[in-house]
Amino acid sequence: MELIVKNTKGADTGEKVSLSESIFGIEPNDHAIYQDVRQILANARQGTHKAKERGEVSGSTKKPYRQKGTGNARQGHKRSPLWRHGGRVFGPRPRNYGFKLNKKVKRLARRSALSYKAKEAKILVLDTFNLNTPKTKEVVSVLNNLKLTGVKVLMVLGDDNQNVYLSGRNIPKTQIVRAQDLNTYDILHADQLVIMKDAFSKINEQLG
Repeated sequence: MELIVKNTKGADTGEKVSLSESIFGIEPNDHAIYQDVRQILANARQGTHKAKERGEVSGSTKKPYRQKGTGNARQGHKRSPLWRHGGRVFGPRPRNYGFKLNKKVKRLARRSALSYKAKEAKILVLDTFNLNTPKTKEVVSVLNNLKLTGVKVLMVLGDDNQNVYLSGRNIPKTQIVRAQDLNTYDILHADQLVIMKDAFSKINEQLG
């Protein structure tokens, strides 16, 4: 599969980029995608939730009334979960939700996600784009020229260009990542991939 390279004005440069069939043309594996996305979302959870149980809430530990003879249910103290302001039964505790996933499964998931986008013709190749200083309007202008205004865009950079990242990070529905930081969730979440021409070498190196 070949894609025409476009410049920042939205015009064709006449140059073409050949997509690797082993990355952009495989039969997608939905289960690998599911496992990888599940791990990404699990690792993103802070896991700092906490509720006080009966041994942690404030209150007296004195027995409210005698064990027998009152006609009421027996009670040990007012910090019981059965009482108002008592502790919570099996409340959440800080924990790590992350889990291990094999590298081969993660690579297969990313290749599958890229293959889905290639089949849907949702990949656009952009010629080299650099900024000397952070300017949001420059990135907005490029998106307008590519007719991607209001579309969820994932822009993949080949080199670590901090100015381009700073210029696009506050644009709604636009995410800018490096090729080595590309993950399955970001690929699937975007409506359109804008991949820099020099990013394909790093993608092939990582997933080939």
